[in-house]
Amino acid sequence: MRYDDRLATALRLTPVGQGVARIQFRQLLDLLGTLPAEEQGEMVDLAYLRLGELGGRIPAADRATILRQPGLRLRAPRLVAALAGAEPVVSLSALHAAQLSDEQWVDLIPALPLASRGTLGMRRDLGPGARALLARLGIGDPALSSTPAPKDPEPKAPEPVAQTPAPPPPEAPVRTPRASAYQASSPLAEDTIGALVRRIEAFRQARENNMAAEAARPAPSKKAKPGQPIQSFDFASDGEGRIVWAEARVAPMVVGYGLGGNGPGANAVRLHQPFRAVMITLAGAPAIAGEWQVDAVPRFDPLGGRYIGHLGRFRRPAAVAASPVPAVPAQDSETDRLRQLLHELRTPVNAIQGFAEVIQQQLFGPTPHEYRALAAVVAADSALMLAGFEELDRYARLESGSLALARGECDLAAALDVLVSRLASDERGPALRLEGHERPCPVALDGTEAERLCWRLLATLAGNGKAGEALPIRMAHRGDAVLACFTLPATLAGLNDEELFHGAAPATHQPGAGMFGTGFALRLAAAEARAAGGSIMREHEQLLLTLPGLTLPIVNLSQVPENRSEACETPVA
Repeated sequence: MRYDDRLATALRLTPVGQGVARIQFRQLLDLLGTLPAEEQGEMVDLAYLRLGELGGRIPAADRATILRQPGLRLRAPRLVAALAGAEPVVSLSALHAAQLSDEQWVDLIPALPLASRGTLGMRRDLGPGARALLARLGIGDPALSSTPAPKDPEPKAPEPVAQTPAPPPPEAPVRTPRASAYQASSPLAEDTIGALVRRIEAFRQARENNMAAEAARPAPSKKAKPGQPIQSFDFASDGEGRIVWAEARVAPMVVGYGLGGNGPGANAVRLHQPFRAVMITLAGAPAIAGEWQVDAVPRFDPLGGRYIGHLGRFRRPAAVAASPVPAVPAQDSETDRLRQLLHELRTPVNAIQGFAEVIQQQLFGPTPHEYRALAAVVAADSALMLAGFEELDRYARLESGSLALARGECDLAAALDVLVSRLASDERGPALRLEGHERPCPVALDGTEAERLCWRLLATLAGNGKAGEALPIRMAHRGDAVLACFTLPATLAGLNDEELFHGAAPATHQPGAGMFGTGFALRLAAAEARAAGGSIMREHEQLLLTLPGLTLPIVNLSQVPENRSEACETPVA
């Protein structure tokens, strides 16, 4: 970006109504929260003034809700300080959502109000510098301190009573670390809400520590004997593909190994894709040396969506082969991968289109016309992309055999006649003419599927034709099949079969012709024809569409005009 005018664009919006005010408040939070700490200027000062004005118009509860929304980035100390001085509920949400470094917290804490410091002391992700500064300022949380909890006093046996013999004193209960930490952090004198919150946090942290200690205990059954090769182990890598964690029994031998670089897993690391049965050779100690099969999934930051590495397992190929796994055809696997990729692409495009339509239709309140115009363009582009994804998905399913076209009955000649009439009305396009359609030519295909197939072919050919170029379409019979002969335009007639069906021909401008070019549109049409029991072949300067015909007519012959008494053209030799 050569010139960043997002802040000026956001300030040009006039906050009329509560809905627009909330939108601008969120926009300013995003923009100011991601500015560098040293960023200054008149535009920044105006943005903070507008933020204060919006704070006076939006209720504190609504502002706190906005601050708790996922994906909000508060990385500017100045913005955090401004929000910390607002109402308590806003200050609490802002301090919990802030993402500052340890040095920035150290500089900011002295300027925070006393109540905000107490709230900040409950965060568990502060650095050592910020914790030390809070301790010096008298803000501490017993649950988070590293000092050991005071020992419980030894239980004393009750004194005997003269009248009746006293029962034996009960055994002293064993004090678990969780109970000790909880009792040490909950004196009876504290009865405020803050003390209650800290006691709950202390109890939860003590429970998590106990669970972590239990999980950290090594399982004796998984320990490998000296000299015995390890059969499997779990691992985690960072964003560059280096292993940063592994099971304790193999961690010293594999931590630091790179999965990226030029190895077999380089593409998966670079594209943030899963590992599926990737073969990797490890060199080193005898316990890990040799061939490994790696399966892993990518990990992403739950807040910002940033790729942070892979999590998976190394397994010996022999161990994998020993377990019976049903064989999966290779083409199905490739189809599943393509459909998974399309799903991952379709999800963000759907979201972008939805937000653009919200802005364009002013669902949340009045929106400037400039924004609405831009949103309309974004929505239209998103719709084109989604249509392209649908074509790719349809082609993949047809090629793999997982999609079957709907069976039925329709008149192919009538369908082509209607579509040719639509395209013939455009004087800037070629002159399309249908011949040999005097009588119905029934085919065993649903009418909607037949119209889609014919429209794809007509739009592709018409988009490549010149204005006024004659492109006749001839209907005929060949045995029990119905044949439609499409004349290729001059720009396509000079191409060989490889260039026509697989070349990088530019996309046409006709609606419905597709966004991936002429070759892909023709391959998709051929796949649809094969799924219907027919085919598309090229013969010299013509494309021949063959579909299985029906032996009985699909209309009442009494309704056919007398001038249509002739059958379709004679069979093609």
